Amino acid sequence: MRAPKTMGRTSDAREKLLSVAFDLIHESSYGSVGVEQICQRAGVNKGSFYYFFKTKTDLVVAAYEEHWLLKQPDYERIFSQKKPPLQRLRAWCDYVRKNTSVGGELATQDKKVRLETQALIDRFVKYLSGAIADAITDGSAAPGDPQTKAKLVHAFVVGLLLRAKIYNDLKILSHLETGLFALIGAKIPKGPAK
Repeated sequence: MRAPKTMGRTSDAREKLLSVAFDLIHESSYGSVGVEQICQRAGVNKGSFYYFFKTKTDLVVAAYEEHWLLKQPDYERIFSQKKPPLQRLRAWCDYVRKNTSVGGELATQDKKVRLETQALIDRFVKYLSGAIADAITDGSAAPGDPQTKAKLVHAFVVGLLLRAKIYNDLKILSHLETGLFALIGAKIPKGPAK
């Protein structure tokens, strides 16, 4: 990641903008959030915004990337190959339930933001695919293409998240393991996820 521009003095304006942009877009949608609203909530003037970012799209792409970098250590821990594959998948289900709020749009028509979202999804699907491939190898999941299964699992979870949003009910996420393990042809391990 490139070093952020500075304004000749120490400023946390860029970090505030990144954080607020992600939060606002998650709470509502990309299209409904404007630069003025972002600046206002971040306590940063518009001049500072345009010093760091040419457009709202550039800010959002940077905010998505920053969000990924914050989440990646969790994914590395959850999907560590030191854990059995089905345990990794259960731990991810727990993580999704504990780190999800109802809100935000899942995609946008802005090409740059959409492409960044696709890249982040592809990066994440690699974690799922690795755990599923290991489960297939050790016989705890049905044979099949791990990449295809990972994409189906991701699509299932996105669908559950959308349903939880529409119904404003996070309890819908209690079906994560049931669907995930059915999709990969595995039995849900007994006991709590670790």
